[in-house]
Amino acid sequence: MKCFVALAAASSALVVASGSALAAPTKELNIYNWSDYIAESTVPNFQKENGVKVRYDVYDSNEILQAKMLTGKTGYDVVVPSNAFLARQIPAGLYQPLDKSKIPNYKNLDPAIMSMIAQADPGNKYAVPYFWGINTIGINPDKVSKALGGKLPAKQWDLLFNPQVVSKLKSCGVSILDAPSEVLPIALKYIGKDPNSHNEADYQEAAKLLKSIRPYITRFSSSGYINEVANGDLCLVLGYGGDLNIAKRRAADAKNGVKVDVLVPKEGVELWIDSMVIPKDSKNLDNAYKYINYNLDPKVAANNSNTVTYAPGSLPARQFINPKYLHDRSIFPSAEDVKTGFLVKALDPKIQRLSTRLWQEFKTGK
Repeated sequence: MKCFVALAAASSALVVASGSALAAPTKELNIYNWSDYIAESTVPNFQKENGVKVRYDVYDSNEILQAKMLTGKTGYDVVVPSNAFLARQIPAGLYQPLDKSKIPNYKNLDPAIMSMIAQADPGNKYAVPYFWGINTIGINPDKVSKALGGKLPAKQWDLLFNPQVVSKLKSCGVSILDAPSEVLPIALKYIGKDPNSHNEADYQEAAKLLKSIRPYITRFSSSGYINEVANGDLCLVLGYGGDLNIAKRRAADAKNGVKVDVLVPKEGVELWIDSMVIPKDSKNLDNAYKYINYNLDPKVAANNSNTVTYAPGSLPARQFINPKYLHDRSIFPSAEDVKTGFLVKALDPKIQRLSTRLWQEFKTGK
């Protein structure tokens, strides 16, 4: 019960800390968000329109965010956890329930996404979807084709998980996300197991698969891979769909001859939803609501989306999003992609500890 004990302890501390939440309006706002996850103009424009000074810090994994949340004194007013972590953090009392009357643009949220996030946030009481998307494979098609001597395998996940295939790609660079919560569910799906399994034996089997490909992994990265893909230093990456599309665009803008293809394997992809939530110890509550509402404005949401190539929670934003992005399944997954894919759910503490241990063994090659 270590994970939930820690969450409960943090919750108690936050309840005490939140006594200042009703303090007089302030001129500050502290945000903790994923890296490469916002348009460059969004924060400056928000500051100018609202007379608020923003401190904007970034992380590149849910594990890092949760470690910060568990301190009990986060110092942040808006954070952006993914659905599986959100599902554990809400019952622990880490976040404030929303006063939706302070979010006029809440009406803009996509009902389909709200239904999906309700699996982690029953009744939609705490979370405001920011972006949603997939974890998938990005490749340098020229280098991969050359290394494989022709066509891609019929099952595209074989590019990473079939040792006979990925062994041929080591020389041109193979990178995967540095997070067990992102990678293990995909490995489980690949071997025909429930990606949200609660069976320890399933995770042991998934770990065995990962160990078989460990010699061919040249990089563990949850953010830095973007530029490495764009520069041609990696030819196969398991990453976030939007980040891979950023790499694709950067390569095209640089005119460096590097091609990047973002795949959506028909066997299914991992789906996720990142939501804006307000920590219990927020000291700038009014500004937190203003910021959340601002990001739900259709034009602001579309500007963010066009910059980072992810699908926003705001439905009317789509009218302002680049049409080629709207029809790109690696950015806006189709109904069929949602059907064949899977949404990661919260793990119980025992499985969480096992996943962490297996991941460390995988990374160190034990």
